[in-house]
Amino acid sequence: MNPGYHIAPLVYEPEIINALADLLIETVAHGGSVSFMHPLQENVAQAFWRSSINAVIAGERVVLGAFDGAKLIGTVTLILNSPPNQPHRAEVAKMMVRVAYRGQGIARALMDAAEAIALQKNRTLITLDTAEDEGAAGFYEALGFQKVGVIPDFALKPHGGLSGTIIYYKRVALKEA
Repeated sequence: MNPGYHIAPLVYEPEIINALADLLIETVAHGGSVSFMHPLQENVAQAFWRSSINAVIAGERVVLGAFDGAKLIGTVTLILNSPPNQPHRAEVAKMMVRVAYRGQGIARALMDAAEAIALQKNRTLITLDTAEDEGAAGFYEALGFQKVGVIPDFALKPHGGLSGTIIYYKRVALKEA
């Protein structure tokens, strides 16, 4: 990753919510299957991120941002609020990088940071899903995630039509002191 980029946990600030909403809208407009349909309204995107950042405040998740200077260029969420019988598990969600910044190692840096936080939180199993059509399957497999299977017709693509989702997991080991 370019040394000018840095990764940081995100906090509840109006400019951060606006930047996250703008990134989400761009991702959906370019076909990213991240739970929303195109066209995504700004107020809907902002409401999603306000809720997500409130979950950060509650300790239920971590939202990381990748920055080029002060500009938010990518994000990933690590969901920590697992059921009582799964305290060892975290889930990755909302991995997004601005279109102009893709292919520069930013997504990998975000995932590496999310994995490090998972380990800090004693999470040894990370799960995620990605769209079967035009998803990031190859990227996640290159990071060591193992494919569990495909659920067909799982969700609508942002511009319409059904897509399956691929379920992945990765075991990560705590470092011994």
